[in-house]
Amino acid sequence: MGKLKGERAVVLGASIAGTLAARVLSDFYREVVVVDRDTVLGVAEPRRGAPHTGHAHGLHARGILNLQELFPNLLQDMQEMGIPVGDLGEMRWYFNALKIKPARTGLLSITAPRPVLEQYLRGRVADIANVSYRERTDLIGLNSTADHGTVTGVRLQDRVDGAPVYDLAADLVLDATGRGSRTPVWLEEMGYQRPPEERMNIGLAYTTRFYRKRPEMFADDVQSINPVASPAHPRGAFFGQVGRDECILSLTGILGDQPPTDPDAFLEFVRSLPVSDVYDAVRDAEPLTEPVSFTFPASVRRRYEKLTRFPERFVVVGDAVCSFNPVYGQGMTVASMEVMALREHLRKNEVPDSLAFQREIGKVINNPWEISTSGDLDFPGVSGQRSLKVKMGNAYMARLQYAATKDPSITDAFMRVAGLIDPPTALMRPKMLAKVMLLSRGRPTGESKTAPALPTAKAAPRP
Repeated sequence: MGKLKGERAVVLGASIAGTLAARVLSDFYREVVVVDRDTVLGVAEPRRGAPHTGHAHGLHARGILNLQELFPNLLQDMQEMGIPVGDLGEMRWYFNALKIKPARTGLLSITAPRPVLEQYLRGRVADIANVSYRERTDLIGLNSTADHGTVTGVRLQDRVDGAPVYDLAADLVLDATGRGSRTPVWLEEMGYQRPPEERMNIGLAYTTRFYRKRPEMFADDVQSINPVASPAHPRGAFFGQVGRDECILSLTGILGDQPPTDPDAFLEFVRSLPVSDVYDAVRDAEPLTEPVSFTFPASVRRRYEKLTRFPERFVVVGDAVCSFNPVYGQGMTVASMEVMALREHLRKNEVPDSLAFQREIGKVINNPWEISTSGDLDFPGVSGQRSLKVKMGNAYMARLQYAATKDPSITDAFMRVAGLIDPPTALMRPKMLAKVMLLSRGRPTGESKTAPALPTAKAAPRP
């Protein structure tokens, strides 16, 4: 531990973003307190405050590199736990119902059940001497100086009948409470502007079921089979190994096409996918759970970086800033990138500059947000502004994905962008552009199946 920035940092929320933030803050503050309304330590199942964690998740490429830096034994521990760790490019990916060429990219993917990964990370952080957790604790609000210029702590209440509200002083408060963050309301109450907000209404629904794994399900020990939704085939799935004996199947539908929870109808939805691999694997498999659904109405980005005033000693990270369409697998990785930016900010600044930090992570979010929202706008039923850049980008991406069915080097380049290692502009370099255009000549276009527009969807402003 180097020079301390203060006595106590308080982290609000104990999911991935909050847990990683607590790990980083433990190097800069004498004490770190993590607050969550749920019981979180030792919990390896979906909890009330994070129902989405029961569905397919992946920690990919940039996220793994960041977590290895914070938790050096990560990969070894995952493998000892029986969690699959493999190459992102060697999964079986289908785009537009066509299988792209596998590629040894060197970019790793961990397909642990999200609650299992969270339990592991929280356990490692809880073992740090200066970190403590306050579970089953409600966050009542923020405390600040009389002029509201600086946040000085939080008001908390234990989740037991008759418990009093009490104050916890802090030299830094970090909001990692997710999509339901109350920071916009708190800012308004303290005399600040609410952050501008951008939404991409997609009406996504997941339905997930676990099965007992059999060797023949995953030929050549492929880690997962992923028929990705496209405008011509708007139903998708993520079917993967998650442990020694279990596999997970998460079906996806958009704009009201919700995969059903009735077991027979669930299987019929699987059969409707544009490729048969997943149906062939599960049609006579032993289910371990009943199908469970989760809905994700919209991607939301709160543009804190656009504010001109922001209270000191207070920062916001993770889904509380930006929650992405989960089919792109960006959430955990972007959270790790924001936390690494926090570590660098604390190294460089004698005193944290809250607004400067929000602007720094705004830059971190830009590329992932552009990737996911541009991809969503490829679906005709999704309402939003389709600039010339978006239209040209999506047309080129369709060609690139087709070219990847012929050349593994294109798969490699694509996965480097999808894994947030390279920026999207890397796919437009002259040699890559020439290769894509050559290999995509004569590409079958097919006819798009236009999904219905959301009745309440509004045009989403562009970044």
